[in-house]
Amino acid sequence: MKTNRRDFLKTLGTIGLFSIVPRSVLGGKGYVAPSDQLTKGIIGTGNMGCGHVNYGGTRLVAVCDVDKKHLERGRNLVDDRIAAYHDYRDLILDKNVDIVHIATPPHWHGIMAVEAANAGKDIWCEKPMTRTIGEGKRVVEAVKRNGSIFRLNTWFRFKDTFYGLGTPVKPLKKLVQSGLLGWPLKVTISKHTGFDWKFFWVGKENLEPQPIPKELDYDMWLGPAPYKPYNSHRVHETFRGYWDYDGGGLGDMGQHYIDPVQYILDKDDTSPVKVEVDAPQQHPDAIGVWRSITYTYEDGCQIVLWGGDYGDPNTPYISGPNGNVYNNFQCDIPDWQRKLDEYPEPTEQATDFIECIRTRKPFALNEDIGFRSSTIVNMGLVALRLNRTLHFDPVNLKFIDDEAANRLSDAPMRSPWSI
Repeated sequence: MKTNRRDFLKTLGTIGLFSIVPRSVLGGKGYVAPSDQLTKGIIGTGNMGCGHVNYGGTRLVAVCDVDKKHLERGRNLVDDRIAAYHDYRDLILDKNVDIVHIATPPHWHGIMAVEAANAGKDIWCEKPMTRTIGEGKRVVEAVKRNGSIFRLNTWFRFKDTFYGLGTPVKPLKKLVQSGLLGWPLKVTISKHTGFDWKFFWVGKENLEPQPIPKELDYDMWLGPAPYKPYNSHRVHETFRGYWDYDGGGLGDMGQHYIDPVQYILDKDDTSPVKVEVDAPQQHPDAIGVWRSITYTYEDGCQIVLWGGDYGDPNTPYISGPNGNVYNNFQCDIPDWQRKLDEYPEPTEQATDFIECIRTRKPFALNEDIGFRSSTIVNMGLVALRLNRTLHFDPVNLKFIDDEAANRLSDAPMRSPWSI
């Protein structure tokens, strides 16, 4: 839903609060003077929003939250006097803000990212990128239409040790790219290979209505989600356990775990064609647990997720016709390290978000790539909710001959909200 709030913002007189002149004043959308420090505003000052305040080359100038306690915490993130908003649209339309950092529950990500792009902002979005496939498509369209620079905040494809693998992702990419393992490959993501699906992110069934805390605008917190009576377990730290707002452990950790696999397998421009689930029947409101989720690509490659303690402890992380890769970057191909030295390194990635904004070059984990790994997560969530195997068209981005699955993948929003 678009609401023009520019007239309101003109009355705030906030420009005088800041010593930094934003790029919008200097030269319009996309312009960054060499000496200009970029400004940012954070929407959602809960734990995640407060945890990513200091990324180099930026200054925090605005915060927004529908919980007054969270908003006050946001005000205190920096010593400077900053703008504080109740309504995210005010922050997006604030001309002092260059970068909009979206750190809300995922059911808000799509709307906020689209409106930020339409307002000429660059975007840093927490994972998962969107709660549905349909919302993700609209984010991609809006970002491209407006020329925004987009970053999804999961970083394992380009830095840090990749969980139990004991190595950054780049050497894994090189090994797969070399062809030494053969093709097709199967990647197994489980507790046994170093990945925990956080099954504590489950919902509670039959929640009793509770009084809404006076500091929380619960209707605005729900926003596009269906109205359900307030219960403290629905919001803040435990919202991930409910289908309306997120996707449990898979929604929380899926892009951290799966996005690097898309990169390793060179699948950044496509999606699996089939998803199979082994799980108990899910509750319509509260997310439960699952045993396994298996994705299959058209060429036979697979990504297999095992939940909890399920799966064979001896299963390799990557298995191929000619060899396997285990935890701590152990490969069973004889003399594999020497052989690997003969192959070229993977292409370098654009991993400096601020430099990407200055040069207007796409970030390594941009809207296109983030959408594809988000789609894998959302395919699995739809299959879990319906408890059946689904077939997917990665070009048209639709489930094949399954009306119920397509309704869930592009669910309507509660009025008056829409993208």
